[in-house]
Amino acid sequence: MNRKMPAGPHGLGRDLQWRLMLPLLAIVLATGAVGAWTAQQLTSRVFDSWLLDAAHSLAQLVRFDGAQARVDLPPAAATVLAYDDTDQTFYSVTQDGQVLVGQPSLPGTGGHEARYPRGRAYDSQLGGRAVRVVSTSVDDGQGHTATVRVAETLLKRQRAEHELLTVLWPVAVLVLATFAAIQVVVRRTVQPLGTIAARWNQRSHDSLQAIGAEDVPRELQPFAQALNDLLARIRAMLERERAFAATAAHQLRTPLAGLQLGLARAAEAPDMATTRKVLAELDQATQRHARLVRQLLLLGRLDPEMRTGLDFVETDLVALAQAVGASYLDAAERHGVTLELAEPPLPVAARAHAELLSEALGNLLENALRYTPAGGRVLVSFDAAPPSIHVSDSGPGIRAEERGLVFERYVRGRDALGDGSGLGLAIVRDIAALHGASVGLGVSTWGGCRFTWTFGPAASRATPTG
Repeated sequence: MNRKMPAGPHGLGRDLQWRLMLPLLAIVLATGAVGAWTAQQLTSRVFDSWLLDAAHSLAQLVRFDGAQARVDLPPAAATVLAYDDTDQTFYSVTQDGQVLVGQPSLPGTGGHEARYPRGRAYDSQLGGRAVRVVSTSVDDGQGHTATVRVAETLLKRQRAEHELLTVLWPVAVLVLATFAAIQVVVRRTVQPLGTIAARWNQRSHDSLQAIGAEDVPRELQPFAQALNDLLARIRAMLERERAFAATAAHQLRTPLAGLQLGLARAAEAPDMATTRKVLAELDQATQRHARLVRQLLLLGRLDPEMRTGLDFVETDLVALAQAVGASYLDAAERHGVTLELAEPPLPVAARAHAELLSEALGNLLENALRYTPAGGRVLVSFDAAPPSIHVSDSGPGIRAEERGLVFERYVRGRDALGDGSGLGLAIVRDIAALHGASVGLGVSTWGGCRFTWTFGPAASRATPTG
């Protein structure tokens, strides 16, 4: 079975070289093509001009006797006209298709024709050889004309074109030198990247502190800032891990010691009734400790880095609150507290993680039930714009100077009852942050606490109208 090998990482230096060389090569090739075409055109124009000069010189020798043309061409002039040390030259003067003097078979048409003010020039064949022919007319002013043609082979033209093209060789040498210079410059430009990377790599092994980027080139400043931001996030994650480990160790040490002490008391109990009483206390303690462990585990999950991995879906907040509230009806009955839900006339929805939101709402209800005295009330209500959940109670409330602190970990109000861990409201705050929501604490209409969870614009949507 054939497998396609994964492509290796490409080099920045090689990419830079190609991105610089390819445009340069394209420019050189275009310049060479234009140069070759220009050389050919220039050569052709110059030699065509010389041939036209010869044709007009021959035309000066044409005379008209009435309607008949004749050529006064002395032998010496004919010799000069036909002489060339490189090419062969041919000429003819014709009138009405009759050759008056010169080569009788000079063609009258051909390819690559060029027209000039003094005549026209074209390529053709003569005796199996390629020739360039120029043709011009001469008249007597009475409507009588004769045609003068001069042709020559192409050796001088080809030699001249070749010599002109040799001028392009220095350009090719210059291109090669430029390629070499580009390689050297790119290598020297990229080399500091390796040096900087080695320095950053060494520093990151020694410390996760931000790396100084004062001497980093301006173009690499965003990369340096991104790297330092990454290091900061890693430091924060490690700090959270260390804080969580320390918290778990601290929070679990005392419960475990209590359980050991309770087991010792049960073992030393003088009778079965005392043993059952101690075991009942241990059962309650075990439930509290299980709740503590669950909160610690949940706290460990609430890392800001995990937000992108959570599944936020459109959630009916009223239905979710009904389900969570139903699980606390027995606890409300034991406390002698009335647990109510004020269902709004229209649905209230927001994008949320149902499991985490249920945990947060459960913490708020548990907190309200714990501090609301018997005969009191706990009410869950809603707002539609923006989507909000309110948990109000008729308990003693929290002092104004402590309201901003109770959402911190392990912080409990001075009037707090029981042996809570001080983690419940911190978990609510962290879950709200993952939702892009906010949690506030105010005073209820009965003088107790009123916690308000408000979703941000990213989680909100228009409330359905029906």
